[in-house]
Amino acid sequence: MRTVINDRLISWASDIEDGTLRQAEKTARLPIVAGHVALMPDAHVGLGATVGSVIPTAGAVIPAAVGVDIGCGMIAAELDVTADRLPDNLEPLLGRVARAVPAGMGKGHSDVGRRADRFLADHRPATELSGKQVATAAKQFGTLGSGNHFIEVCLDERDVVWVVLHSGSRGIGNQLAQMHISAARRLAADLELRLEDPDLAFFLEGTPEFDAYIADMLWAQDYARANRDQMMDRTLREVMTFIGTGRETTRINCHHNFTQRERHGESDLWITRKGAIKADVGDLGIIPGSMGTRSYIVAGLGNADSWTSCSHGAGRRLSRTAAKKQYTAADLQRKMAGKVWLSDRAAALVDEIPSAYKNIDQVMADQADLVEVRHTLRQILNYKGT
Repeated sequence: MRTVINDRLISWASDIEDGTLRQAEKTARLPIVAGHVALMPDAHVGLGATVGSVIPTAGAVIPAAVGVDIGCGMIAAELDVTADRLPDNLEPLLGRVARAVPAGMGKGHSDVGRRADRFLADHRPATELSGKQVATAAKQFGTLGSGNHFIEVCLDERDVVWVVLHSGSRGIGNQLAQMHISAARRLAADLELRLEDPDLAFFLEGTPEFDAYIADMLWAQDYARANRDQMMDRTLREVMTFIGTGRETTRINCHHNFTQRERHGESDLWITRKGAIKADVGDLGIIPGSMGTRSYIVAGLGNADSWTSCSHGAGRRLSRTAAKKQYTAADLQRKMAGKVWLSDRAAALVDEIPSAYKNIDQVMADQADLVEVRHTLRQILNYKGT
């Protein structure tokens, strides 16, 4: 449901904290913002800019608004398989997926694949990577991060099988992002810009700093997208082998931490989506719920007020620290009853309990004017990095 907070801020969130609104207002007051900032229904406080915000800027970009996981996003594949073809016990599949796709902080493949080598040979960032960075980028290609990054096997309302995956640009994307965010802060201090938040520091178009950031950001976005494709290919191979049949019929791959130049009205603007996906008419997207709830395959409606965008998920209600204080491994076990997941790691996954997130059904109701739901997915297998 669209709510005009002021002439510089519009919100679709029915469940939002005052701190989130205050942070978004700081962003909206920046002189480089062209028009209004749009808050998605999953909006919550982030580094510098609000997670779940869409920020239009003229002739400038804010590195911290793109975020430290450049190109983070979702990929989903639909199969020509229905639930009646699945074995009764999916526990062995969880182990197969875990072996095919290493997950967690710093995890990588012991053998660097040809696709990783080919990607790194064909794609070069503006910043010259060290030998160690190249080796790490290659090793982590085709691997899952930690936190809310996941692989899930789901069934839709027709009982059709889907595989859904959430991940980004891994360690190398984080390193490039942190480097540019720090450079923007230093530049803002040198220019005495007196920003309300140093993390809202920006680069102006036409400067070397801007050009270097855009080139590195685009490289990291390409890495993230290719990384998701690689993981999906590996996962589908395991799923189809385990089932004994299957063919991929649909694949959707979309970023939700990115910026790009777009035409809106009579203006060419940089549209930064931090925890938001592009939802123009005809755009297909994936909006995951929290662990153990529902996820949605959607089609964009092209709402101009949202800068043709929608939410990227449920959005956190509690910080990771607060969730760990409030809930226990036993609480998570109860929430995940009936699903196949890494139950032996429940203590390490407590901060991902569904209660730490907003209600995904409310989030979807709040953005009925931004997207239409094509499929509703329920998870039957969940794999996360810890």
